[in-house]
Amino acid sequence: MAGPANGTATGWEARAPVTRQIGGPRPGRQPGEEPEELREAAQRLVVDAAGQALPFGTLYRERKAIVVFVRHFLCYACKEYVEDLGKIPKKLLQDANVHLIVIGQSSHHHIKPFCNLTGYPHEMYVDPERKIYKTLGMKSGEASITSVHSPHVKSNWLSGSVKSIWRAMASPAFDFQGDPAQQGGTLILGPGNEIHFVHLDKNRLDHVPINTILQLAGVQTVDFTQRSKIIDV
Repeated sequence: MAGPANGTATGWEARAPVTRQIGGPRPGRQPGEEPEELREAAQRLVVDAAGQALPFGTLYRERKAIVVFVRHFLCYACKEYVEDLGKIPKKLLQDANVHLIVIGQSSHHHIKPFCNLTGYPHEMYVDPERKIYKTLGMKSGEASITSVHSPHVKSNWLSGSVKSIWRAMASPAFDFQGDPAQQGGTLILGPGNEIHFVHLDKNRLDHVPINTILQLAGVQTVDFTQRSKIIDV
């Protein structure tokens, strides 16, 4: 397990996208004390597909949770990443006593259509005003993606963008289902105030490989090779 990284005065190191596994107390913080940013985020509300709001912290209060914040629901990279998240068998998560949660930033009305589109069967919520995104320091704007290759994204930028535009035009309301500039991130949290891993994305392809997340969370990995190859131009 990697040791703690150097942080800001708040101890979260949120100003720059980072990947780290947190393995011990940070300077100025007692063992077991959660960062101020996470304490604040835990009180912010997420909304489920039925429009019911609940505090973010309740999602990981009782057991460990993998929490994946995505960009907007029309993002082709997010769609294809969530498609692979949907291939994780529920039994593997249950055996490890781990939740898998995706959080978007659209209206809650888009949750069910996005789950149907991607085949994602696990928990999904939204943070429509991006309060949790902002509190946790997730990036707005995108760093270069020219040298980034994701094992989970099958479309190239051109074909992916065309698909996103078509989905926007075909939806009942023409919107991006979230702020297109907002980046996401991945955390492994709980139970309680335990923090196991934090990654803040630099761009749409900077998500953590799913099997890396599963290993860090103590979940059996999945074979994603039986699918179409990545399209490149």
